[in-house]
Amino acid sequence: MDLLEVMRTTFACREFQDEKIEDEVTHRILDSARFAPSGGNRQGVHVVVVKDPEKKRKLGQLCGPTLLLYDAQRKAGEVPFNTVEHSSVSEQEIDKSSVHDFEMFNKLEKVPLLLIVSIDLSAVASMDKGLERIGVVTGASVYPFVWNILMAARNEGLGGVITTAIVPEEESVREILDLPKNHAIAAMIPIGKPVKQLSQLTRRNVEDFTTVDSYKGNVFKSDPK
Repeated sequence: MDLLEVMRTTFACREFQDEKIEDEVTHRILDSARFAPSGGNRQGVHVVVVKDPEKKRKLGQLCGPTLLLYDAQRKAGEVPFNTVEHSSVSEQEIDKSSVHDFEMFNKLEKVPLLLIVSIDLSAVASMDKGLERIGVVTGASVYPFVWNILMAARNEGLGGVITTAIVPEEESVREILDLPKNHAIAAMIPIGKPVKQLSQLTRRNVEDFTTVDSYKGNVFKSDPK
């Protein structure tokens, strides 16, 4: 597929057809994804291809508490798990939440391909580790790789989605998958053939998020020809 078409049509797919993905296809996807950049080209990512249905099921179950809290915060009008505003959601509201909207996690064992991507924290330069806010720079050495996986999957006629609901249960996942202590989970990626392929994605226009010389500067626009 044309690169720009892949970029513009790679959507968050959560519904998959019951069609097996051969190891050869998975290998092609990862073989393309590996060319993503990383700090110092240290390439600290690791991928666990989860084939065991029981392990898939356990990973889906581990996401339950996180999804309940996410749903409660969303219903309360909050941005779930944001690091700026304190959540006012009560335990009672969490108890009333439902994972019905997260059906994929309830049947994760049926997902054709499940990838767990981790990053070796000893191999990345976290330039913001001294700042008094949540760190984000570490992601620069792993999420380009994660996104390459989704684009490579799209090129194969497949779809997937970046999920992070498993991250709060990292220690439990560490036991299930034997992850080293210095590895942090960046994403769990379900992949399969989409039930329906979306081609018209809704995104903000360039003018809605780009300014000149400062955050409050003039809106950036291309020069008329």
